[in-house]
Amino acid sequence: MVVDLLTDGAARTAEAAPARIGRLGPVLRTVRVLSLLVAVAVGAFVLVAASPVDPVDAYVGADLAAVGPEQRAQIEERWGLGDPPLERFAAWAGNVVTGDLGTSQIYGLPVTTVIADRFAASLSLMALAWLLSGVVGFGLGLLAGMRAGTWVDRVLSWWAYLLASAPTFWVGLLLLYVFSVSLQWTPVCCAAPIGTLPGEASLLERLHHLLLPALTLSLVAVSPVLLHTRQATIEARESDYVAFARAQGDRGTGLVLHRVVRNAAGPALMLQFAALSELFGGSLLAEQVFTYPGLGEATTQAALRQDVPLLLGIALFTAVFVFAGNALGDVVHRRVDPRARREVAA
Repeated sequence: MVVDLLTDGAARTAEAAPARIGRLGPVLRTVRVLSLLVAVAVGAFVLVAASPVDPVDAYVGADLAAVGPEQRAQIEERWGLGDPPLERFAAWAGNVVTGDLGTSQIYGLPVTTVIADRFAASLSLMALAWLLSGVVGFGLGLLAGMRAGTWVDRVLSWWAYLLASAPTFWVGLLLLYVFSVSLQWTPVCCAAPIGTLPGEASLLERLHHLLLPALTLSLVAVSPVLLHTRQATIEARESDYVAFARAQGDRGTGLVLHRVVRNAAGPALMLQFAALSELFGGSLLAEQVFTYPGLGEATTQAALRQDVPLLLGIALFTAVFVFAGNALGDVVHRRVDPRARREVAA
């Protein structure tokens, strides 16, 4: 009797657990993102405070000799560099809570304005590269998996490993030399023709300047999607449900579309969304190579000139951007792959 009661109580607890977890899901995600932002804020501030580069020297640059002791003292007082690091962090964190990320030292604009303007330019670059790498990587990975062991599989795998080991800036310089310098098919730099503001350029001109940087990012990002899709396709081909479908007479394109593609698409989509951090990191280098005025270029300038408010603001924005991409990838994965929904329900 006692054993039956305990067993029945344990069963009810196990059945109620997923419901409680489901209700607490938004709360847990909020706590997770807040703890992530706190960790990123503390880590970024410690790294910036420990930097051996003097912010005033980096800000003044070549005009360092023209800045006297009084002017240096005024700059340090305005930026609060004379205060202890803990006080500076507390003042900055208090402003962040109210939505004020400070003012960029090199652009003279609010950090939120700089990030919004530059991210708008980078968004088209990253979106096009993300779309190209996902479609091309999934298609080639599916082809390699369906032709596993053949020369097609070996060539695609070799190409993926080669691109995975190639630095982004090296790929960008190579494409720049071939298509812009030698063939003169694409522009050398910028997001619009030289002398034209990006807002005044036509859509065709912007796409022309966007093509080569996006191709650079997508080529580097193709490799993980291709290799992961290839492995998922091989596992799907060797699974019991594909063998059962073949026993029922399912062959050719129908078998691939209905049994293989869907099971390989879920992990590929989750990987594609999780790779947003790598895509953002690659844009830092690609935008430098092509002098593209996006958030990556602003991050490089902020690091070189020790623009502390802009660096910290970009660090927080990147953390939110990557977290949102991972969360969206998890949602899409559960929508596409029924097995993921069953695992969550269990």
